[in-house]
Amino acid sequence: MTIPSLSLEQAPPISVPFRFFLSAPIFLLLAALALLAAGPDALLSRWTPEMLGITHLLTLGYMGMIMCGAMLQLLPVLAGTPVPNPRGVAWAIHLPLVAGTALLCIGLYASAMKLITLAVPLLAFAFAVFLATSIYSLTVKSKAHNVTTRAMLMAHIALVFTIVLGLLLAAAITGLLDLPMLELAALHVGWGLLGWTALLVMGVAYQVVPMFQLTPPYPKTLIRWLAGTLFAILALWSCHLLLPQPASSILAFVSEFGLAASISVFSAITLQMQYKRRRKVPDITLDFWRIGLICLLVASLLWLAGLVSSTVAESTFYALALGILFIAGFALSVIHGMLYKIVSFLVWFHLQGKLPIGKAPNMKDVVPDRVARRHWYAHIATLPTLLASALWPVLSYVAGAALLLSAGVLLANLYRAIGIYQRAMAKIAQQSSEPTSP
Repeated sequence: MTIPSLSLEQAPPISVPFRFFLSAPIFLLLAALALLAAGPDALLSRWTPEMLGITHLLTLGYMGMIMCGAMLQLLPVLAGTPVPNPRGVAWAIHLPLVAGTALLCIGLYASAMKLITLAVPLLAFAFAVFLATSIYSLTVKSKAHNVTTRAMLMAHIALVFTIVLGLLLAAAITGLLDLPMLELAALHVGWGLLGWTALLVMGVAYQVVPMFQLTPPYPKTLIRWLAGTLFAILALWSCHLLLPQPASSILAFVSEFGLAASISVFSAITLQMQYKRRRKVPDITLDFWRIGLICLLVASLLWLAGLVSSTVAESTFYALALGILFIAGFALSVIHGMLYKIVSFLVWFHLQGKLPIGKAPNMKDVVPDRVARRHWYAHIATLPTLLASALWPVLSYVAGAALLLSAGVLLANLYRAIGIYQRAMAKIAQQSSEPTSP
């Protein structure tokens, strides 16, 4: 199914995804402010309370918010299954997700256990509604059974594991359960980043990279096996904690090597496809994807270096750099790029059915490339400063300021887009209320 086949009746109201899209950059702003407030102390380890709070502002606050909003919009397109009662479902996810994320991040940042305890039921409810809606749409109601929907389904199963592991971690942190936190944290990170995030990006990429970026199609063998292989290796890796030594270490090494190789293959082949694209004109979405895929490739190579060198793996920079490359470099870059494409399409799509032919704004005019490129420049300035701050923590203030600028430009660009839609709708309402001449 392609985007032109989506009818206005199938699509959710524009307010459904936009409530998530407009909330997400606020968490990005909060992450920047939190980094500026914490300063170098946040970067002493990946386990500092400040770093845990900042990381969840990026992953749960920004990435999670965008992914939930995008999935509610994309399910009718990619799976052919409109979300039932989309406004009610959106409210049931959005409000507890915003409140729960805020409470959890403040609780982690300030080591306030009571706030973490309050966040758990809110987040559990929000994700239960989201997962029930999405998995039902992808399995029971879906009219499309292809590599994209299969990858998306595996990503949602990975999210189930991520949430369960996160809830167990919260119970351990607050003292409700006595559990091995380091092992649980490793599983939580693995299923969240390599499962939910990477698998979802892969599934979406199979459709949108050839469609929007005018590249050749992905190799059939790759799209048939890569997502399933990644999921299977991730499940195998999770089992190493159950084995005695040395079997545990051997399984961990082999499976981690396989995971790093899998994401390397995806990033390298996608970059090669982009190089071969049919029409080589400037495109801001392509630029965001390209920098994201390069960061993913570098992250996988750094991961492989850590597997073969204990000196690399035991350095503080190694763990922080892996997180920065994967979260800020890969995930945020790809999400930024897709966000501009989705937002511009939604504004055009919802207006073209209500305005006379030719009067709807062109997609390129909703957020022009020159406007979006300001954000791209701010983003690519943020990445090296974040990496440098992992090596020299005193530079955290520079990195925080760059991230703050990036988040602010993104928020301004999104409000520009929704402003175009609101002004057009106000004009339509005004014209419809004017009395017709006899």
